[in-house]
Amino acid sequence: MTFTSFPFLLFVAAVVLVYYLVPGRFQWCVLLLASLVFYWVNSHWLLLVLLAAAALTYGAGRAIYTVNDAGRRCLKEQGAALSREEKKLCKERTKKKAKRILLLGVLLDLGMLLFLKYHNFFAETSNSLLGRFGLTIPLHHLLLPLGISYYTLQAIAYMVDIYRGKYEPDRNFGKFLLFMSFFPQLIQGPIARHDQLARQLYAEHRFDYQRLCYGVQLMLWGWMKKLIIADRLAMPVDQIFNNSAQYSGLLVFFGAVCYGLQVYTDFSGGIDVARGFSQILGVELAENFRQPYFSRSIEEFWRRWHITLGAWLRDYVFYPLSLSKTFGNLGKKARKTFGTSFGKKLPAFLAMFIVYFLVGFWHGPSWKYIAFGVWNAVFIMSGILLKEFYEAARQKCGIREDAVTWRVFQMFRTFLICSMGRFFSRAGRLTTAVSMFASVFRNTRDLSFLLDGTLLTLGLDTANWFLLFIAVLVLFAVGLLHERGVRLRDAIAAQPLIFRWGIYCAAVLALLVFGMYGPAYSKTAFIYEQF
Repeated sequence: MTFTSFPFLLFVAAVVLVYYLVPGRFQWCVLLLASLVFYWVNSHWLLLVLLAAAALTYGAGRAIYTVNDAGRRCLKEQGAALSREEKKLCKERTKKKAKRILLLGVLLDLGMLLFLKYHNFFAETSNSLLGRFGLTIPLHHLLLPLGISYYTLQAIAYMVDIYRGKYEPDRNFGKFLLFMSFFPQLIQGPIARHDQLARQLYAEHRFDYQRLCYGVQLMLWGWMKKLIIADRLAMPVDQIFNNSAQYSGLLVFFGAVCYGLQVYTDFSGGIDVARGFSQILGVELAENFRQPYFSRSIEEFWRRWHITLGAWLRDYVFYPLSLSKTFGNLGKKARKTFGTSFGKKLPAFLAMFIVYFLVGFWHGPSWKYIAFGVWNAVFIMSGILLKEFYEAARQKCGIREDAVTWRVFQMFRTFLICSMGRFFSRAGRLTTAVSMFASVFRNTRDLSFLLDGTLLTLGLDTANWFLLFIAVLVLFAVGLLHERGVRLRDAIAAQPLIFRWGIYCAAVLALLVFGMYGPAYSKTAFIYEQF
């Protein structure tokens, strides 16, 4: 039951109907039941893995809070009788106990993810190194639970936040299970934080017509991006990447560009459907994309792309590493060895490299994804390191920072770097990605594929290429308006009833006529369901 299937539409309608018919205090129960049913339909017995992760995280959170609370009460009750050293010792003892529970919880949650998703990757890597000595690890054909990469990160953030004293843990396991399993954001995010999402899920909500309209708008836009653009782009992308030895030059680069657009419209389209449905229920999910292809640097691109993953890695990996005592000592040594300027940046660069290594590794158990993370890390770090040089060169050439041509150049440069990096995330293997990357630089002046009929051999006929071109132009125009601060949803909602619903009906008609679905076309799964 994917977001683009007819059963999902019936399921959504039933959930909304029951949700607003039951008393407000039972609405969270409706969402919990719907989430468990949705998970069971899609993953069957793998629901037990989700339940185990939720029970483990719930118990760890309660235990961490209990230890911290006992330490606070002890200091409060005996504070006057304790010396400064005794108070410090009590705090350290409490912190150490809580940290042990936190580490155990994180290791167990991560252990499930690493075993189920990465066991074969570790086994194959180990076997390639140790196989000559007769040491091998058996491979297993393991099923991957739906959304495990997402709910594992939510679980870790929950335990860490309780350890830091950011909020108290949930007392009701059923409500916490809802936070872990809320089905609209379970398949591909956004990655939720407990303090942002939980209260909304547990609160009572009344039906709101405007909220319904806003939610329907967002869901329709998401379906249009997925069914009209992403699933059309999938055909030339599959043809080029699955038969990479047949192509070279700019046609291969064209395939990478198409994949970049495909993954954006596919991923953001799914997020739009999830956010739109949640809005109908009165729940606001976090924004996960903000016109990433209008970015002027790779660093800015990652602040606009998969925003919740970037924020998670920033708060739970980058800052803890870069501000740690170990990295602080490294910075002191680096300043003595490499000078103040570079030495001061080295700890942050190392933490950043680890973050983007994890970004790649999070995407999947393959060296190609790790290369994808490293590709982005190198360009981000070099951009920071050479920022002063670029600025001096710009000024020397007499180019104004606010010049339109300069901004367009920066966006084109960023798009080019992002597109070349797509070889690593889409090709079947790392060796294939490297081969395709190199093949781009052969026949770089050959644009004949645009006119000689080659495009018609990639799975789309002339009418579909034309429709795709128009749809991408509409996507760009909408993005440009959003970039300039125009709130299209508000503008549509402010229109007269007939005009407003005319737009909705036109969108539905466009989906029915131009959407890529049906018995003859089965590619409806979202790309990021695999991650």
